[in-house]
Order: sequence, then structure tokens, then C-alpha cells
Amino acid sequence: MSQVSLQEVTKIYPGGVKAVDRVSLGVESKEFVALVGPSGCGKSTTLRMVAGLEEITSGRITIGDRVVNDVPPKDRDIAMVFQSYALYPHMTVFENMAFGLSLRGYPKWEISNRVKDAAQILGISRLLNRRPRELSGGERQRVALGRAIVRKPLVFLFDEPLSNLDAKMRVQMRTELNKLHLRLQSTMIYVTHDQMEAMTLGNRIAVMHQGVIQQVADPAALYEHPVNRFVAGFIGSPPMNFIPGRIIRKNGRFYFDQGSLRVKVVDEAVPRVARYEGKPILFGIRPEDIYDKLFVQYAPPENTVTATVEVVEPMGAEVYLHLLLGSHAVTARVGGHERPKVAQDMDLVFDMSKVHFFDPDTEVAVV
Repeated sequence: MSQVSLQEVTKIYPGGVKAVDRVSLGVESKEFVALVGPSGCGKSTTLRMVAGLEEITSGRITIGDRVVNDVPPKDRDIAMVFQSYALYPHMTVFENMAFGLSLRGYPKWEISNRVKDAAQILGISRLLNRRPRELSGGERQRVALGRAIVRKPLVFLFDEPLSNLDAKMRVQMRTELNKLHLRLQSTMIYVTHDQMEAMTLGNRIAVMHQGVIQQVADPAALYEHPVNRFVAGFIGSPPMNFIPGRIIRKNGRFYFDQGSLRVKVVDEAVPRVARYEGKPILFGIRPEDIYDKLFVQYAPPENTVTATVEVVEPMGAEVYLHLLLGSHAVTARVGGHERPKVAQDMDLVFDMSKVHFFDPDTEVAVV
């Protein structure tokens, strides 16, 4: 049993700073859960409380069937991988990976077997006699992972372990971590500020903001059904466009109206937005759900708008267009073959089946 359960866990630092506010989260055995959010949201503090490196102010943390609030870190049967590799520079790779087991008094033959098995899993068997200064960043991170693997803990905890790597190595290591989870079938909790890492690694993702978990769901559900504006804006790249406006009714049909923008609300969304008729509402649409009219077979006139191109960002397979729609800046993500000119007016089609509406006061999702 290697479930992890946090029940109403709160952390208040001296001076009254509330870093984590009544966080409740359950992590199932063999599950990979990612904690994601901006800097200062409380995700690393939450992880450190699970590890026992931070004392909780209130609440309860359970690992397996044991409450660990007052259990020292060394007795929690967890292994933690940090952003800094924390390798001993004077030790070889083998010695770094074996150090924790030696402290616990494991016999030499078992230490050797565990280190060699972990090295084989991570593809670093040829590096066992080298020292950290002779390794690349990616190789050092693998050694840090190996040091955790040899422990065979109930739970692996990762605190932004890929932040020090370059972009190409981060992509490669994400793949390696996915493979590692599938092979080890261990319970893993992974903290990151990078929503791309969270989306590609987590079976489920917990989005945190200002010490509070905003939503816990699988990657597809987070992307397609965000519960509030913060989650909608944080998940997805480029981020969702938000435009304030009103819901109006004309000839029996409902529209979102912002003056320079008027688009028809799809029938499926009407029951939930109808109560905002004549009232303010926040409209949200992702850049990939805005299309160039020239490449759309059928463009409903009521969902077509004109915007002015301000910046064109070629990204290879796709292009980011930064446009001015009335007084509002919006971003569209289109195909790599589309290269409109700066200051050019272009007709855009909004996919209204994929838009979101939020209450402007509570910022909770309406649709």
C-alpha cells in the first residue's frame, strides 16, 4: 500500500503567512500526480510537508495506512529528488547512489546489486566510476534519480527536477520519467511550474494557486473543462484569450457582445448563459480555436470577426498571431503555412463549440 493522503493540510509561517491553505489530496497506489502552479503557490511546501521537511500547522498526512505527521523524514519510506542534484563531488557515481544504503547498514552485495540494477534502468552503467564533474546535466539528473530508485521507497517525490536542464534535455528526461514510472509502477508526486511537464507526465494534475488547490483532474479534463479562470489561463500554451462583455438576445438567439465583437452562443451553452442576459460575463477562447477564414470550409457569418495583425511569431509547424480585436489583444495559433503581414486586417472564425464563459465576480466557469 503506497497511497498518500493529505487532509485539510495547512502551513502558516511565523508572521502569519499562509503558504498552504487546507489542502486535501489523495494519491492512489502506483499513480503519478503532478502539482503545478506559479512560483509561490505552495506546491513545493506541500511536497516538503509530505516528505517531513516542513512541519504542518494543521491537518493530517497519511502514507499507506500510517499517519506521518510526527514521523521523521528518514522513517517515512519516501525518496526525494530535488531541483539541485545534490551529488557529493568527491564520490563516484556508484558511491553517490550507494551512500544512502550504506548509512542504513545494507550488506555490500545488496548495495551493489541495487546500484547496478538502477544504473541499468537509467542507462548509466558505463558512468559508475566517474565523478559528478565528468557528467553532463542530464547524466547528473539520472544519478540523482538512481539514488532515489535504489531505496525502493513507497513514494517518490520530485521537486522541479528538470528545471536546470536545457529545453531539449527536458523533453528527453520527461520521456525517461514516463518510462521509469511505467517500469517501476511506483507512486510518484511531481512538483513543477511548467504546465507542459505536468500535462505530459501526470495521470492526474493538481493545479495550485495562492496555497489552494483549484482543480484536480486528468490532463484532458483540465484542458477541456477548467473550473475557473485561473485554471483556464494557466493550462494551455499560448494561454487562453479572455474578453469581458455581455450576453444579449436578438431575434430569440443569444450572443456574446463586446462592441467590436459579437458572436453567437451555441445552443448547448444557452441554458447556462441565459441567466447572464444583459449582465457582464467573461468570454474565453483558446488560440487554437480561432481560425483564418481563408482555410475554413464553412464560416458562419455570426461567428466571423475582423482583427488587425500586430505581431507574427513563426514557430515552425505553427504560427502565433498576435492580433488587435477592437481594443482587445488576442492570440491565434494557426498552421505554419499561414504568414499574414503585420498591420493586415484578417477575418477570423471563432469555434463557438469550444469557448468558455466565466462569472466576472467569482471567476468560476459558467460553461
